[in-house]
Amino acid sequence: MEEAAQGAINLNNSGLSILEISHRSADFTAIIQEAEQLVRELLGVSDDYAVLFLSGGASSQFFMVPMNLLGEGDMAAYLDTGSWSSKAIKEAKLFGKVEVLASSKPDNYNYIPKEFAIPTNAKYLHLTSNNTIYGTQYQWWPETNIPLISDMSSDIFSRPIDVQKFGLIYAGAQKNMGPAGVTLVIVRKDLIGKSGRTLPSMLDYQTHIEGESLYNTPPVFPIYVSMLTLRWIKKMGGLAAVKKINEDKAKLLYDEIDANPLFKGTAAIDDRSRMNVTFVMPEQDLEKSFLKACEEAGCVELKGHRSVGGFRASIYNAMPLEGIQTLVNVMRDYAEKHD
Repeated sequence: MEEAAQGAINLNNSGLSILEISHRSADFTAIIQEAEQLVRELLGVSDDYAVLFLSGGASSQFFMVPMNLLGEGDMAAYLDTGSWSSKAIKEAKLFGKVEVLASSKPDNYNYIPKEFAIPTNAKYLHLTSNNTIYGTQYQWWPETNIPLISDMSSDIFSRPIDVQKFGLIYAGAQKNMGPAGVTLVIVRKDLIGKSGRTLPSMLDYQTHIEGESLYNTPPVFPIYVSMLTLRWIKKMGGLAAVKKINEDKAKLLYDEIDANPLFKGTAAIDDRSRMNVTFVMPEQDLEKSFLKACEEAGCVELKGHRSVGGFRASIYNAMPLEGIQTLVNVMRDYAEKHD
């Protein structure tokens, strides 16, 4: 944050702000090239894939994916595990046939479906790796011979990923990579240009591959902060080290939820997210006073989404273990007072 603030005032002692330099200047060329190199290094991305920094948010990828990969008459398979996957399904239906292989919606998305058959004629299989609202996360990847597509907006760079298993990965930056405004797309190059569609230039992945993410003015500041964040992740020891920290944070909180009689987790144990921990209080009349106790201790934004209720602790990479311990202490103190 301090480096980003300094860059907003005086980037590399140039006398210019990152906010005012040309996106084709030597300074920004170095930034975007380092950002791409760090993505490739941290995730193990080979030259078979393009790494793109786009605008429009992950929500734009809901339609860009089928627009670029799904030809007329083609069918795509989707797994429905929450609000974001359902929105992706809605957009995909504008460009071809969509088959929803499995959905946990009848159970308020409290688990990840595991029993489903993958059609061999599907153009791709799409899933959402982490579900922020419902607190579930894929801890495994479907085995398939068709391209696997994943929205990883809320857990990218939280753990190692075998990119070779995927045809395309996309992620809004704002959880673990950088500020809102830039979207990371990692796409296998051989999938591009086969839809048979004539696409608007800005919505064609090939345009951005050829333009090296500089076809139009990119979101310069979010890319700069993303580069700084990726440097930080590398300095921490890479994704293996980050995964261990995130596992320790999640375990500390889930152990308290399971042991404390005042709280109950909402997600199936095998599918619990390490990024978004959702839980409720069976005695709902205590929720307001518990939330007040959390806020007094400095634990904020814990109110759960209206579709789930209760509480949601978002514990992305930037949340230190000490923050989790503070929340756990509040939970224990509150339980003692209401025993």
